[in-house]
Amino acid sequence: MKKIEAIIRTFKLEEVKDALSEIGVQGMTVSEVRGFGRQKGHKEQYRGAEYTVDFLPKAKMEIVVGDDQAQKVIETILQSARTGQIGDGKIFVTSLDQMIRIRTGETGDEAL
Repeated sequence: MKKIEAIIRTFKLEEVKDALSEIGVQGMTVSEVRGFGRQKGHKEQYRGAEYTVDFLPKAKMEIVVGDDQAQKVIETILQSARTGQIGDGKIFVTSLDQMIRIRTGETGDEAL
């Protein structure tokens, strides 16, 4: 099993979610997060004073899939989240040793 975490632009969230649903992803967790990378934030003005907004709003998606579906999920996120501009985000992939469904006690792939 793989856990795929994607940090994407917030306005791309619905598009990515719909694309993942089309390929059969049944569940995901989404969080509103803030951060920065190479973008380093941006400058804004408020009442004549300039200030820097370091942490930009992003959406973090967490998806757990079987090893056989992981590459398709990654490709789908890449295609649907990309704008071509700096700040499109990152995808992190980690292997999961164990997963347990709390309600039934199922483990591994059965818990997906």
